[in-house]
Amino acid sequence: MLIIEDNMGDFLLISEYLAEQFNNLEIEHVTTCKQSLTKDPHEYDVILLDLSLPDKSGEDLVYEIIKFAENIPVIVLTGYSDKKFAIKSIGLGTADYLLKDELNPDILQKSITYSIERKKVFNQLEDSEKRYRELFQLSPLPMYVFDKSSFRFLDVNKAAISHYGYSKEEFLSMTVFDIRPVDEIERAKDIIQNEENTGMKTPGVFKHFKKNGEQIDVEISYNEIDFEDKRALLVLANDVTLKFQHIAAIEKQNEKLKEIAWIQSHVVRAPLARLMGLVNLISMTEDSDPEIDKNELLQHILNSTEELDKIIRDITNKTEQINIDKIQ
Repeated sequence: MLIIEDNMGDFLLISEYLAEQFNNLEIEHVTTCKQSLTKDPHEYDVILLDLSLPDKSGEDLVYEIIKFAENIPVIVLTGYSDKKFAIKSIGLGTADYLLKDELNPDILQKSITYSIERKKVFNQLEDSEKRYRELFQLSPLPMYVFDKSSFRFLDVNKAAISHYGYSKEEFLSMTVFDIRPVDEIERAKDIIQNEENTGMKTPGVFKHFKKNGEQIDVEISYNEIDFEDKRALLVLANDVTLKFQHIAAIEKQNEKLKEIAWIQSHVVRAPLARLMGLVNLISMTEDSDPEIDKNELLQHILNSTEELDKIIRDITNKTEQINIDKIQ
C-alpha cells in the first residue's frame, strides 16, 4: 500500500489498523503529492490519501492522484466531514471516502477489500468494452448497432461507413429501414420484433441500398446487446452480391455446358451417322454398278461434312465464350 499522509500520528494509527487486519503487508509512506508522483503506481494494490498535504489539497490533489493511480483504487482519508465534497471525490474516481474520526480496523479493512474488488470488476468491464470497440472498429466487415424500439442506428464501424458511403453522422440520423427497399421492411421488422434474440442469429440474405443507390445482397448476422442503457442489436452485414453474381455466372456456364453436351450427343450424331453410312455404301458398291451414282454419294458426303464442320465450329465458339466468362 501507498499511504500519502503528512501527519505522522495519523500515519502510525492507520499503520496499526492495517497491521491488525492484513498479513504480509508492505507499506510505503510519502508526505507530499510531489513525492507520490515519483512512485510507480503499479507496485501497489491500493492508495490511501489524506486530503490536506503541504504542497496540494482538496479537489486539485484528488484529481492529481487519480490521474497518477491509473487503475489502482484510491481511498480518501480526511478529518473534514464534507458530504458534498465526498460525493464529488467519488465522482472524480476515488474508491471510497472515510472520516479519520470514525475510522477503526474493521471499517478500514472492509473499505480496502471492497475497493480492490470493485476496481478489479471495473477494470474488467473497461477491458471488455475496449476489446469490443477494437473488434467493432477493426472488423473488415460492416457492423452496426441499432435500437430495437426506435430502429435508429446507435453506432457504425469504419467498414460500414466505407462500404455504404454514408458518414457516421448520416447513419446516426437514420433507421435501419432507410437502407432497405420498401418491400423488405415488414420482413425485417417481423424478425426484429418477434424472434427470440438469444445468441447469434443469421436470418438470411436481405437487400440493402448504398448511398449511391446501388442495391446489394447482404447476409445478416446479429446478437442482442445492451448499448448505452438501450436494448439493441449488434449486426454484422456481409455483402454477398459478388458471391451471388458468381453463382449465377456458374449456373449460366453450366447451362451452356449442358447445351454443348446435348449437341455433342445428339446433333453431331446425325451427320456423322450419314457419313458412316455413305462411306460404308461406297465401300460395298462395285465401280461398274449402274444403279449407284458415286458423284451423288460424294455430294451427300460433302454436305454431311460441311454440316458437321459447322456444328464443331459452333461448339468451339460456345466453349471459348465460357472460358471468356470465367476470366471476367
